[in-house]
Amino acid sequence: MDADKTIKVLLVDDHPLVLDGIRARLEHERCIQVVGEANNGEQALSLAAHLQPDVVLMDISMPVMNGLEATRCFHERFPKIRVLILSMHDNQEYITSIMQSGASGYILKDVSSQEMVGAIISVHQGSCYYSSGVSQTLLDGYNRHQNEPRILTRREEAVLKLLAQGKNTKAIGRHLGISPRTVETHRQNIKRKLDIHTPTGLAKYAIEHGLT
Repeated sequence: MDADKTIKVLLVDDHPLVLDGIRARLEHERCIQVVGEANNGEQALSLAAHLQPDVVLMDISMPVMNGLEATRCFHERFPKIRVLILSMHDNQEYITSIMQSGASGYILKDVSSQEMVGAIISVHQGSCYYSSGVSQTLLDGYNRHQNEPRILTRREEAVLKLLAQGKNTKAIGRHLGISPRTVETHRQNIKRKLDIHTPTGLAKYAIEHGLT
């Protein structure tokens, strides 16, 4: 990134006091320009179309369109705009879902102004950024998974991972180099072993066990 380039930031949060506080934390930073504010994901997408921000600082829990849905839409419609999640939630399910959605980073709302600025600069430069609290949550989840008895085989885990990504039987077969019939056998074995019989349930299990 050019040292003289100003990073255009769009703030997205449904609480006016939070927006005011974030703006106050950023307005004295010479390398950052807050170009707009939105109260939900749908409004953020609309503003982004003409404001063309470099980074979107996005809350998760919002009306109309939440941060997770909005991040997915940004990833599809505006792939050059980087989304940095700013949230109070530090549980693994939230964090993993956001990582899957295409966000470039995840920081907690209690980070210092210095860390917030550093995170914005980092994702703008093309890196991913996770605050220390978020990184610890991910590490704890990984360690729990490593210490658990293995229920599924490696191949079943690979099939489950692709199922959680929404791929169909033929696509999974092509990806893994196996027949659709073999994929279906693995799918039935996964359901039986886990006693989970819905796509949503399988996706949730994959997220909670670090398979995505």
